[in-house]
Amino acid sequence: MTAMIDAPTLKSMLSDGREMALIDVREAGQFGEGHLFFAVPLPYSRFELGLRALLPNPAIRLVLCDNGDGVAQRAAARAEAQGYRNVVLLAGGVEAWRDAGYTLYAGVNVPSKTFGELLEAERHTPHLSAEEVAALRAAKANCVIVDGRPFSEYRKMNIPGGICCPNGELALHIHAIAPDPTTTIIVNCAGRTRSIIGAQLLIDFGVPNPVYALENGTQGWFLAGLELERGADRRHAAALPEASLASLRERARARAEQKDVEFVSAATARSWLDEPDRTTYLIDVRSPEEFAAYALAGFVSAPGGQLIQATDQWVGVKGARLLLIDHEGVRAPVVAGWLRQMGHAASVIDGGLGAARAHDWLRAEQACRGGHDGAFQEQPAGH
Repeated sequence: MTAMIDAPTLKSMLSDGREMALIDVREAGQFGEGHLFFAVPLPYSRFELGLRALLPNPAIRLVLCDNGDGVAQRAAARAEAQGYRNVVLLAGGVEAWRDAGYTLYAGVNVPSKTFGELLEAERHTPHLSAEEVAALRAAKANCVIVDGRPFSEYRKMNIPGGICCPNGELALHIHAIAPDPTTTIIVNCAGRTRSIIGAQLLIDFGVPNPVYALENGTQGWFLAGLELERGADRRHAAALPEASLASLRERARARAEQKDVEFVSAATARSWLDEPDRTTYLIDVRSPEEFAAYALAGFVSAPGGQLIQATDQWVGVKGARLLLIDHEGVRAPVVAGWLRQMGHAASVIDGGLGAARAHDWLRAEQACRGGHDGAFQEQPAGH
């Protein structure tokens, strides 16, 4: 039988500063009803399929929790069969956590949503109500609505006239969307968090325009009795803004360094992957289309805006390193700066894809994860 720990012991582990993974193996509906704040969802129904991607280092301290019904014990057997050798269970599951006087949280992406609320309270991020934005549109005011969600979400429903530019792309493309500095920029998402973060991202990046978050996003628009648009295909230009790229890169780096983002060489990144007691995630923050065109071996696609919003979709280890890469030197620094503010140890590969292609540091990553050969190669997405 796998060893068990009680709720106070787990609480102490969560704040001891060492890497650990807290995985909730209940199904999505159960997780959404109430879970531990730092718990990462990985339902038992797909546990073996998702475990290695979420927890690339089998030496990690791994705590599994359930409803106290034995599912975590079965998951532990599957994890141990895959080589995870430091697995324990939360005795009594999430109800034991509640019974110990600790809080359970409803919903998903709770850490990022909490961060968004704290950000708005501290920074006083400007916002407009649905009615105020509708009035601007009716008056044909000099304004643009920018939808910070992925294109797939945007197409389902959007604010009429809105342009899709996911949050991770905002710093790179906003100048083409709103070249007039007097144009009011309104950032929306489905609810609140990405609207707040997207708007504050632009403000912090030094965009001269007036910038606002749309209060409560498309949900607030609908609840105000306003009509949503469906099936729209307006989106930011695919081409990089070559004329302004050097300036954008300089600004992105300066602001990232203010947030203690480290820019590491390919050689340093290689040495990180050799450390058995540390977990390093290799994350490509470019658009899905760019990643599909070519990708570096070992990297996963996590578009920057979604990585901030749903970090636990890609990262299962609390305290792990997040090593970000892009092509142009703007998106990865911007995203890393926000991840740093959220408490993640995010760094950037200096020189991006071009620098990585010039080195063989991925050999170490392939060896660590059981790669077949030592040769670096670009690979189609999915490899």
